[in-house]
Amino acid sequence: MSRRRILVALLTVTAIAALLTGCGLRDDEPEAASARTESRVIVVDGVERAYRVHIPDEFADDPALVVMLHGGLGSARQAERAYGWNDRADAAGFVVVYPDGVSRTWNAGDCCGGAEKDGVDDVAFVAALVAELQGEFGITSARTFATGMSNGAMMTYRLACESGLFAAIAPVAGTIVTACDSPAPTSVLHIHGLDDSQVRMDGEPGDGVGDVDGMPIADVNALWRAAGACADPVITEEPPVTTSASDCADGRHVVLVTVADAGHQWPGSVAREGAADQPSDAFDATTMIWEFFDAA
Repeated sequence: MSRRRILVALLTVTAIAALLTGCGLRDDEPEAASARTESRVIVVDGVERAYRVHIPDEFADDPALVVMLHGGLGSARQAERAYGWNDRADAAGFVVVYPDGVSRTWNAGDCCGGAEKDGVDDVAFVAALVAELQGEFGITSARTFATGMSNGAMMTYRLACESGLFAAIAPVAGTIVTACDSPAPTSVLHIHGLDDSQVRMDGEPGDGVGDVDGMPIADVNALWRAAGACADPVITEEPPVTTSASDCADGRHVVLVTVADAGHQWPGSVAREGAADQPSDAFDATTMIWEFFDAA
């Protein structure tokens, strides 16, 4: 090749390199991160506690943190598979964390299992976990939320009764089984099947392994309406779903959603083989909960 052709080739390569650099394609720039779920541990009071955290590839301008508490005998992985929170997090750009309970249970007060028996301080665990993730991802308390199923719903209530960690909570198929005389005002969305025989609407002992006999669901709703200085509820019936919604002070809301002909389940979740109570298809609870949180 002639010297002239070599010079032209070198100039062409240099120009292309300069153009690519101007477009931002530089060797020292990292590639865009992909959405991922990581298994982690945190040490609380000298004890290692495990959790899974799902991180979206892109964050919203005002990112949120959702704590998803599995039900009794469930797990972080089971909750991640069953309730569809990862897809919702990726679409809306927020972080969702799935903590693991000791003996696959939560110490919600008078329930449940090994965690209650051993006196596990799950309030301290979740508080430490929330603080760590808020710091890591720059999330404020106003954008920090909690939801849970069954025993996880009971733990969600205990957290709201004993701390100010969350701007809003959304228990599903649970109740209050701990002292909660004067909770701080909080936005609450409670979802419950009217035919739930494990955590009964009337507060009578259930037929599950936990023998749950917590507060009647109507009383739970009234407690949070009183705490939030809420107006009388507006009742909307769209069978099989009935919604009782109250507007409260400072823009908060307390909402009770009941589902006729539904048992102990998370509406719209993955069907459970062999389970007595299959999820209702009346609506998708995860979508409803996120929309409630996002508007809080």
